[in-house]
Amino acid sequence: MRRSRAFIPTTKEAPSDATLASHIFLSRAGFVSQVASGLYNYMPLGKRVIKKIEKVINEEMSKAGAQEVELSFVTPADLWAESGRIEKFGKELLRFRDRKENLFVLGPTHEEMMVDLVRNRVTSYKQLPMNLYQIKTKFRDEARPRFGLMRGREFIMKDGYSFHANEADMDREFDAMEEAYKKILIRLGLDFRIVEADSGAIGGSGSKELMVIAGSGEDTIAICSKCEYGANIEAAIRTPRTDLPEAPEGAFNKFQTPAIKTIDDLAAFFKIDPYYTIKCVAKRVIYEEDSEIVLYFLRGSDNLQEVKALNAAGALDITDVSEEELQELGLIPGFIGPLDQSKAKHVMDIELKGATSMVCGANESDQHFVNVDLSILDEAAYFYDIAEVNEGDCCPRCDGTLSFTKGIEVGHIFKLGTTYSAALKAEFLDENGKAQPFVMGTYGMGVSRLVAAIIEQNHDENGCIWTKESAPYMVNIMVSNIKEDAQVALGEELYANLNNLGIETMLDDRKERFGFKMKDAELIGFPYTVIIGKELESGLAEIYVRATNEKISVNASELVTKIRELI
Repeated sequence: MRRSRAFIPTTKEAPSDATLASHIFLSRAGFVSQVASGLYNYMPLGKRVIKKIEKVINEEMSKAGAQEVELSFVTPADLWAESGRIEKFGKELLRFRDRKENLFVLGPTHEEMMVDLVRNRVTSYKQLPMNLYQIKTKFRDEARPRFGLMRGREFIMKDGYSFHANEADMDREFDAMEEAYKKILIRLGLDFRIVEADSGAIGGSGSKELMVIAGSGEDTIAICSKCEYGANIEAAIRTPRTDLPEAPEGAFNKFQTPAIKTIDDLAAFFKIDPYYTIKCVAKRVIYEEDSEIVLYFLRGSDNLQEVKALNAAGALDITDVSEEELQELGLIPGFIGPLDQSKAKHVMDIELKGATSMVCGANESDQHFVNVDLSILDEAAYFYDIAEVNEGDCCPRCDGTLSFTKGIEVGHIFKLGTTYSAALKAEFLDENGKAQPFVMGTYGMGVSRLVAAIIEQNHDENGCIWTKESAPYMVNIMVSNIKEDAQVALGEELYANLNNLGIETMLDDRKERFGFKMKDAELIGFPYTVIIGKELESGLAEIYVRATNEKISVNASELVTKIRELI
């Protein structure tokens, strides 16, 4: 492509709401343009990057035996009602009616549609397994779309679904898809981690997320210092502590603790480690039809993980509770303990089961119990993992320690089981001729989000730094002075030779100043820019390597050979 004919509207100005590097540089470099909140157009450079990513995905899916389909973006709402998700998905599901008053949704994900495609068409175990995928525009009506392509309302996603006769075969395919996704991210040149995760509104289990490591990531992930263990903070677990602080001694008793309402004050008052105190976090959990206040109890040295808390209650949402609401139940904020379970539902962290030497609220103003043995609650209480892991906690798989880093979720795979096939009555006949629901896995990857993630991980103060597999053009030929015939001639010759070799090349033949064109080259992020300038008088040209900002002096007659070597 000749730059003089290319539609690449670069600008010095970033969008007023842009805070992330990808949002700033993709907009400034002419890859995307914003239409409305969370909605973006892809201009020629952006579209080329999208197609590059899709090519890598398609190649790896083909190697893994997956077949590509394309489902309707508009989905009958009846399918969502059939699966039971039409209300569960919430306001992110955009609903509308056609001229005949039929209700439809814009697909945010396609589990129901894919199951509907397969049911009554795949009828025997002999036709299984089957793995179908698509790369498709999706729409989720985000309440706060932000960060450019990172959290838009309309986005491009690869979503795949596998169908199996049994759990064992689904496990095999799940592992195969995990390996295929690793290969995709490796080919795209990304530093990533596969982490355990929560399944969210999709349902199912065996959930893993593919996280691109970036300081700007929205997700906090816990990773091990020794092994490959990684988990989203929402799903991270740990091995219980072995280096326990000294436990308080004495008999069970009630102590007056005037105005002692915080864990720090309580630990200081009794001169004990917060590990031996019990924290109560009150939340209102919301179900489909109603809501209730739930009291969550955990060690004072821990914090409540709200996604875990939500899962523990089997609820749809979770919100804070006011002191007035607690007082209406006869509870005294700051002094709530787990021994009286009559006033509200209790959920105890699993690490409190059988705990001894504990200090907790006595459910009376200015009163705490000391030296509590919680084994008395082993049969009566409901225990669940609700604590958020801390940095320095012990890895659940080895003796390494956990630390936190930030990541951008670009993929999510999980085992659906029969969640959707049973609900939609999608069945096959097994070896004994008995009808069985399909056992399913699902595999998503954010294509448009990958565009942003690549730049979040690969940029500097001057602009984008594309990896080789994702670059819109591999080489940019920059003729410094378009009035110099020798420079133009070499540029044209090199342009023709590289294109003939299948190397995607941009020829910057604009009548602009050298500095202006160089700034554009850095902003756009071509992996290699060939600078044809005054050095040509000595038979030389330069190759600028964007990733390292290195300039390599090369004999003009050896440019093609050197570029092929670099690529």
